[in-house]
Amino acid sequence: MNWNTCIGDFLSFIGAEKGLSVNTIEAYERDIRRFTEEKDQEIKEETIVSHLSELKEKGYASSSVYRTLMALRVFFRFLKREGYVAKDPTALLDSPKMWQLIPEVLSSDEVERLLHAPDRECEEGARDKAILETLYATGIRVSELCGLSVHDVGDTEIRVRGKGGKERVVPIGEEALLAIDHYLANFRDDGGKECPLFLSKRGKRIGRTTVWERVKHYARVVGIEKEISPHTLRHSFATHLLDHGADLRVIQEMLGHADIGTTERYTHLSKKRLFDAFDTFHPRN
Repeated sequence: MNWNTCIGDFLSFIGAEKGLSVNTIEAYERDIRRFTEEKDQEIKEETIVSHLSELKEKGYASSSVYRTLMALRVFFRFLKREGYVAKDPTALLDSPKMWQLIPEVLSSDEVERLLHAPDRECEEGARDKAILETLYATGIRVSELCGLSVHDVGDTEIRVRGKGGKERVVPIGEEALLAIDHYLANFRDDGGKECPLFLSKRGKRIGRTTVWERVKHYARVVGIEKEISPHTLRHSFATHLLDHGADLRVIQEMLGHADIGTTERYTHLSKKRLFDAFDTFHPRN
């Protein structure tokens, strides 16, 4: 396939018939040419997913990755209509599915920097340290974290109420437990077992927005440029477990996924990291 011809015809089409701005057309052209470099084989759904995943791993902003997805969808829809390709590889990739396939993941080094960012000698820092440690140690959702009470924390696990009120038990590591104990012992009055585990500055159960803001704050403090959220720690938890050999069914249980297919999206990232490591470190490669 002659990509230059295809791209030229496409740019003429969106310029003349779609009425897009010059800046948008130029951005679409950059995104498409970056994708088509050294690609002469049949483009499949997996090819596009892999490309977008690579962009995220290289540190491209989510807005840039999303724009690339939109550019490729319009481009391949045009190619299919004009007969350049027999099948549109983006046809079954709606945006929600795509973002599930390419979740943002922190490296182990980035996680360590993030977890050590809060000042545990003050109340807010001790609370935030415990929050970050708990999110990464368990992979629970931010809504599940906010719903925790003191009595939900055991010696080796926490009891979580997930979607639909379904309860599950999730293992929790020693570092997270130590951070929780430090926060409770040094900065919390004994409010009883029913008391919320994490409190806001006003003494109320902490909200999702506050947790979201604190995660982003510490990411800025330690110089993490990826666009992250509490959910990023959940993604990182699952991907790092898979990288170290954990069974997918075990990860499914810990994450509280009803469908194993939802958990399987992490295998894409893990396999790519495996091949990247092979390409980088194998002495005969």
